[in-house]
Amino acid sequence: MTEITPTGCCPPFDPTPWDDQIIEWYNKLFIKDRVFCLFNMPVNFGKVMTRIMSKADKHGATVPDAMCLSDHASAWNMNVFVAVDKKIPDLKTVKITGKFYCRVYEGDFRKTGEWISDFKKTSSEKHFSTGKMYMWYTTCPKCAKIYGKNYVVILSKIK
Repeated sequence: MTEITPTGCCPPFDPTPWDDQIIEWYNKLFIKDRVFCLFNMPVNFGKVMTRIMSKADKHGATVPDAMCLSDHASAWNMNVFVAVDKKIPDLKTVKITGKFYCRVYEGDFRKTGEWISDFKKTSSEKHFSTGKMYMWYTTCPKCAKIYGKNYVVILSKIK
């Protein structure tokens, strides 16, 4: 196995600790913001992320696991939740608590519908009653191309 050289943009992602796992968070801190979408396609994602990350950097905050969860609220907007290690002035912060079932998928974003169907089927087979679902796009398209893998994690709160 060859070592992956980080791009300086998105860190390489190791799917092992996330695939087919249950994680538990207690008051995990996130910055919450909104991205405009056009028929589910994010339009200003880069601009929103640049703004969030520059404020996080300015206040010395880090983003554990480079985690940014997406909640596709409608065809017109998507909520983003960026994990941080401390509150940042002038940005909305939320705390997320609960047990979450996670699955990692790899491939082109066009497979998202298949991934969601598989996730729901697998969750049901494991007798998980799922709730709120988040998508974690672990790398930007440019870094995914460089790394040769496009990992996406689906997380859903389990009851």
